This record gives sequence, structure tokens and C-alpha cells, in this order.
Amino acid sequence: MGNWTPPACWYEPVSAQEFQKQVEGDYDDIVNDPQQPNYAKSATGQFRDIYKDGKYKNYNLDKADEGNFWVAVQDPNRLDDPDAFTCSDLPFWVENGDTPEVKNAVTPEVLAELAYNRITLPDTKVTLAPEDITKVNLPTWAWLDKAKFKEVSVTAALNVAGLNIQATTTAKPVSLKLEPGTSDAETYPASGECTLNADDSIGEPYAEGKADETPPCGIKYLRSSGNGTYKLRATVTWEITWTGTGGAGGKLPNGTFGNTQDITVQEIQSVNR
Repeated sequence: MGNWTPPACWYEPVSAQEFQKQVEGDYDDIVNDPQQPNYAKSATGQFRDIYKDGKYKNYNLDKADEGNFWVAVQDPNRLDDPDAFTCSDLPFWVENGDTPEVKNAVTPEVLAELAYNRITLPDTKVTLAPEDITKVNLPTWAWLDKAKFKEVSVTAALNVAGLNIQATTTAKPVSLKLEPGTSDAETYPASGECTLNADDSIGEPYAEGKADETPPCGIKYLRSSGNGTYKLRATVTWEITWTGTGGAGGKLPNGTFGNTQDITVQEIQSVNR
């Protein structure tokens, strides 16, 4: 949505015991695999030495109640994204209560950003009256199905190594922009942007008896589309907010989703007697 994407990688804590199990398991798998090249075995051994007998002694197991190792994690859905490999710091130790001094250390806000990437929004097709085929100079009403276009929320949670945080990200539709696909058209309102009504709907469904009224949200085509169609583009702007553990919360960049619909515009036929 929009020009902003949530992080493709982040850092999160693992206990000393879990970190030892992971490192030792990887070491055994690689060193004992005859298919692994020597450089891979050497690199794995060097990595293991840092935490077993080097900078850290025996994986800090004697301090297991005092802190955790923080490790880089990649979004499994974005492994083809180069940004997924920017969390390149080696696992590091953080005392309980301290804040890791690295970008994208997991916090309620980072979880909110990750939840943002999991939000599934409805297709942006708007409801029209007349639908698909309209007449020259006939106002076409446009609106969003209120039952379909409503708030959507996703919650992300992390409960590992004594860290228990969560965040809920909510997307709310706030405006609909109509682009007729031709300069021979007028939009209602003139800006082409239909904003949220008091009841959180956008636009107004057409009802019998309103044929002579001006729609609060819609289009009037001034020229026939001939043997073809016009490409009506409808773009919905979603306002993104989040709340998280400890009363945290705020806004994330708005998201936009657009779609095109084929509109046939015909001349009004008259009969001379």
C-alpha cells in the first residue's frame, strides 16, 4: 500500500538455552555433512567459537536469568527482497530491561509495522448505478459497499524469552478518488475525491426517485465511448493506525489501493415521430 513498506527483517530475543541449541545443532549438521564444502564448515566453526569459547563463554548460560541473545529474523514472505538481508549484526547479548541499540529491534511499533503487511483489504471495485453501461450526460452514482469496506485489523504478538508484546494495526477507508479515464467527463465532487460520511460510508447508494438529483459521489460522462470503453479508475485511501502493549500507539503512513473498471458510455437515443 502506498510508497511505504514495513521492515523485511528485525531483531528479536532468544534465551541462552535456545540459542545454544540452535547454534550447536547447526554446527553438527554442517560439520557432519560430507556434502558441505570446507569453507562452510570453517565459517560455522568460527561462528560457534564466538559464543562457546570466545567473546561469550558457554553461551552465557550462567547468566541465562539476566538477559537474552538478540538475533536477526527475516520476513519469510520477503526473502527475495534485498532489505531482508540488511539486519546483518551477529547475535548479541542484551541485559533484561535494556533496549537494544540497533535499528528494527522488535517493539510494539515494529510489530505494528509487520501486522500492516498482513492486512488483507477488499478489492477496490466500486458500486455504480447505472452499472457498467451508462448514457451521455447521465449522472452515474458511485459508492462503496459499507458491509465490505469497513475497518480491518490484524494483531501481531511476540512472546519469547520473557518478552511479551503485541500490537494491533487497523486500516480504515477514509476516501475514494474517481478518475473517469477521459477528459470528457465531470466528477462529483469536482475534485473527484469522495470523503468519509458521518456514518463512515463513502458515497451514497442510488435509490429510486433520485434520477434528477446530483450524486454526492459519482461521474457524468460528456461523450460516448464509441465502440470501446472508458477506464474508470477508483482509488481508496486507507488510514492506518496502531495500538500496542503498554498503551503505545500512533499512525502509520496511509495506504492506497486502486483498480480500473470498464465503462461503456452510450448516446441517448431519441425517436422522432
